[in-house]
Amino acid sequence: MSEKYTIGLDYGTDSVRSLIVNVETGEEVASAVYGYPRWKQGLYCNAPENQFRQHPKDYLEGLEFTVKEALKQVGENVVENVVGISVDTTGSTPVAVDEKGMPLSLTPGFEENPNAMFVLWKDHTAMQEAEEINKLARQWKIDFTKYEGGIYSSEWFWAKLLHVIRNDAGVFRAAYSWVEHCDWIPALLTGNTHPKTLKRSRCAAGHKAMWHEAFEGLPSEEFLTALDPMLAGLRQRLYKETFTCDVAAGTLSAEWAQKLGLPRGVVVGVGAFDAHLGAVGAEIEPYYVSKVMGTSTCDMLIAPMEEVGDKLVNGICGQVDGSIVPGMLGLEAGQSAFGDIYAWFKRLLEWPLKNVLAESDLLDEQTREKLIEETSDKIIAKLSAEAEKIPLEESGIVALDWMNGRRTPDANQSLKGAIAGLNLGSDAPRIFRALVEATAFGSKAINDRFVEEGVRIDGVIALGGVAKKSSLVMQIVADVLNMPIKVARSEQACALGSAMAAAVAAGVYATTSEAQKKMGGGIEKEYLPIPENVEKYKVLYEKYKKFGKFIEFDY
Repeated sequence: MSEKYTIGLDYGTDSVRSLIVNVETGEEVASAVYGYPRWKQGLYCNAPENQFRQHPKDYLEGLEFTVKEALKQVGENVVENVVGISVDTTGSTPVAVDEKGMPLSLTPGFEENPNAMFVLWKDHTAMQEAEEINKLARQWKIDFTKYEGGIYSSEWFWAKLLHVIRNDAGVFRAAYSWVEHCDWIPALLTGNTHPKTLKRSRCAAGHKAMWHEAFEGLPSEEFLTALDPMLAGLRQRLYKETFTCDVAAGTLSAEWAQKLGLPRGVVVGVGAFDAHLGAVGAEIEPYYVSKVMGTSTCDMLIAPMEEVGDKLVNGICGQVDGSIVPGMLGLEAGQSAFGDIYAWFKRLLEWPLKNVLAESDLLDEQTREKLIEETSDKIIAKLSAEAEKIPLEESGIVALDWMNGRRTPDANQSLKGAIAGLNLGSDAPRIFRALVEATAFGSKAINDRFVEEGVRIDGVIALGGVAKKSSLVMQIVADVLNMPIKVARSEQACALGSAMAAAVAAGVYATTSEAQKKMGGGIEKEYLPIPENVEKYKVLYEKYKKFGKFIEFDY
C-alpha cells in the first residue's frame, strides 16, 4: 500500500508555511515559506494607531507559492498520495466579504482600502468597541462574555467588525457578512465561500465571537442591536453551527487542484487558529500548558469536559469544547507581546545605525549597508550573552510586558509597558534582561490565574521561534514558573498540527490523539528550574505585581 501524506498550511503574522508530512511516520518530507510582501513593506498599517491590516493577495500568493514549492521537493508518488490539507491562521483576523464570500479588498473600489482587508489579530483599533461590549454584557440578562473569560478584547471578532463599519460607510454598505481568516482559506480551497454555507471553525467562533451552544449560537439579535443598530440583521448572515478541526470542510475544488498540482479528491479540513493547532503539533496532554512563544504568546490548556466543563475561568481568552483537541475543553490565554518586546528594544538600539551611521561619509555605501546589517543581526545574540552574565539580584530594574496591552489575565489593551529602577549604570544588557524577566512574569501571571480558578497545571510544553532559539529566555521562564519546560522537537509545530488535523479529517486516523501519537516529533530539550533562582524570582515577581498595580490604577 502506498504511503499517505497530508499538508499543513500555517499562516503566521509575517509569513505562510506549507509542510508535507508522512502520516504513518510523522516525517516532515518537504516545506516552503513565503513572506508577505505587502506586509513587509508596512502597507495598510499604522503602528502608532494600533492599526494592522493584511491584504488577501498576500495570503493567496503565499498559498499557491508554498504548496507548489513544497511539492517540487518530492516525487510524483508523494503528490499522488496527498490525502488531506488543513489550515491554521492567526486570529481573530476577520474580513468583510460580499455575498459570494469574497473579501471586499478583492472587489472593485476597495482594492487599497485597509478597512476592506483582514484585520490582523494584533490590531487594537477597536478598544472603545470592546469596552462597550463589556459594559453591555455586564448589564444584560445573559453574560455573553462568560465563556470568553468575562472580558471581551479589542483583538476579537465583534469589536473589530463594529469598529470598521462605524468608521467606513462604504464597507458597511458593501459587507454582506464577515469571515475569519481560518475559515476563508478552507472555503476558498473547496469552492464553498458563501458566508451562510461555508463551515465555520468552533475554535474561532468560541474563543473570539462569543459563540456557545448554551446561547444557541452567537449573541442574540437583541443584544447585538442594543450594542449598535448597525449590527441589525448581521447575525442571520453569519452562522449558527460550528465545527471542530477533525471535520472535513469539503474536498479540493477542480480550480485549486489544478492551481496547486494536487489530486481532485484531497480532503480539506475545517480550519483553526495557529496556537491551537500548534498545541496539537506539540502533542499537548490534559492539564499541560502549551506555550506558543513568538511575537506574542498563546497559552493552550486542555482538560476533560467531565472534570472542568462546568468551571468558568475568569480573565482568560475563552474556554471552548473541542477548540484544541476535539472532545476536550480547550482553554486559551496569552500575552499580547513577547518576542515583539525584544524586537522593539532591538529597533531602539538600531536607531543610530540606521539614522546616523547610514549617513556617514567615512564609508562607501556598500560597506555601510553591510556593517549595519551585520550589527543588527548580532544585537539580540550579544545582548543575550551579556545579560546571562548579570547576577540575578544586581540590576534592580523591573519592567512590565504590556507594550501591546495585556491579553491575559484580564484583557486590557489600553495598558502600556513601563520600566522602573533605572540609574546611570543601567546599560543595554541589564535593561534587556529586565524585559525578558517581564515576559516571564507575564507568563507566571497566566499560570497563577489558571491555578487560582481551580485548573491545575501538570507541565509546560513550549514551541515557536523564541522557544527554539533563546536558552536565556527559556531558562528564565522555567525559573520564574518553577516548572520544567519541554521544548517540542518540530521546527514547525503549528504546520505539523495542521497536518495532523488533516489526517483525521481525511479519515486516516479516527482521533486527534491517535494522529499525535503517530505523527508527533517528540521533545527536543528540557529546561529545569534552578532552585536558587526560583527563590530570588519570587521576590522580583512581587515587585512586578506591585509595579503593575501602580501603572494600571494610579499612573
